[in-house]
Amino acid sequence: MKTAVFVAWIAFYISVLLVARRMWTGKYVRSPLARALFVNMVSEDATAAPETQEWYRCCPDMLGEALRPLFVQSHMDPDTRAFLKRSEEKSGWLFTQLYHSFFSTVFSPIISRTSINGFLGRGSMFVFSGDQFHRLLQISPDWQGHRLLDLGAGDGGVTEVMGRHFKEVYATEVSTPMKWHLHKKNYRVLAVDGWQDTGFQYDLISCLNLLDRCDQPLALLRDIRRSLVPGTGRLLLAVVLPFQPYVEMGGRWERPKEYVKVKGKTWEEQVTNLSNQVFQEVGFQVEAVTRLPYLCEGDMYKDYYVLDDAVFVLKPKE
Repeated sequence: MKTAVFVAWIAFYISVLLVARRMWTGKYVRSPLARALFVNMVSEDATAAPETQEWYRCCPDMLGEALRPLFVQSHMDPDTRAFLKRSEEKSGWLFTQLYHSFFSTVFSPIISRTSINGFLGRGSMFVFSGDQFHRLLQISPDWQGHRLLDLGAGDGGVTEVMGRHFKEVYATEVSTPMKWHLHKKNYRVLAVDGWQDTGFQYDLISCLNLLDRCDQPLALLRDIRRSLVPGTGRLLLAVVLPFQPYVEMGGRWERPKEYVKVKGKTWEEQVTNLSNQVFQEVGFQVEAVTRLPYLCEGDMYKDYYVLDDAVFVLKPKE
């Protein structure tokens, strides 16, 4: 009897997911949880033209006067299209997606979303391609540096794009399953509260989409500034806009202790406010900035998810 009830429950669960998928792809409203966590998330079919969704559009005249000559125009490129195509293919693996959905439903109350993705080997991110990285930092494809530190590296997918240019690659990550992925790729994983006390400095520190998910973002930026090689060290910072800071605690989302309010209604206004207020306060100045989509692999409901990123190259003020 118990076995029959369990089988019936599984069948009901799968049928509900299939109906939900049909509703989602039929452009019905998303679930309340998805809206709460990804309030400005937009998705679309990979066969559509992403350029028409203004992923890369910026009006330089709306930027602050000092920022206008520093804006780097980015475009859709082959590496981005390849990521979207892979995401679309994975989203079509029905039984894999059913298993992922079931696992997430059972464990999301006690395990963070990041760790769930690490266990399942899903949810890879894409911030920039190799060519976009070169153009933003104004380096050649064969340029080599000494030390890279990627803060909040996740599964290391984006770290790979940068890491090929450095002799030593370090990373930090809170999630234990994600640390396993980083170790498999032979990156040197540092403690999240000890990377600034290693006794050496870094040529490049990347902090990609972490500022709105950490408890003390201004303290983090100050630690980064002190940890860069004097004169030549740079910070590569990606920030999701509009800026909506929340910290993931287990399966809960909470306000950070150090709350940063970014002013402005448009992408350009918020970029200008970050540059003139937040970065100035912690001793950084903008060297370059671009607009890029922050892409994440999808699930059984959507092929992929996209957030709006501002990606800065920052140098410490003398």
